[in-house]
Amino acid sequence: MATVNVRYIVDDVDAAIAFYTQSLDFTVAMHPAPSFAMLARGDLRLLLNGTSGPGGASQPMPDGRRPEPGGWNRIQIEVADIEDEVKRLRAAGARFRNEIVAGMGGKQVLVDDPAGNPIELFEPPAR
Repeated sequence: MATVNVRYIVDDVDAAIAFYTQSLDFTVAMHPAPSFAMLARGDLRLLLNGTSGPGGASQPMPDGRRPEPGGWNRIQIEVADIEDEVKRLRAAGARFRNEIVAGMGGKQVLVDDPAGNPIELFEPPAR
């Protein structure tokens, strides 16, 4: 499987690094500047860009819109026991957008990183 890169715009790169490494088992692949870091988890590379600084990711678009954190597009992390993960993350102060939703396809919940970018925790159905 090829490596997949996802870019998130964050308010505070250091806070995002702490959240992803301490709460979601990512490792720091590189952190060459205060406004950029690349984290890794399996075949996923999460590119974290601050809202200002050099590089194209934080620059305004021709119509004046600026990249900003938040939104609804998200990465999905598969977990073995979603209830345990939610309990652990809540104890660490994480913010959730909803409660666990269960359906035929499994269970999911959305947790926000420190900048408000969503991460979907997903537990597949028992087989």
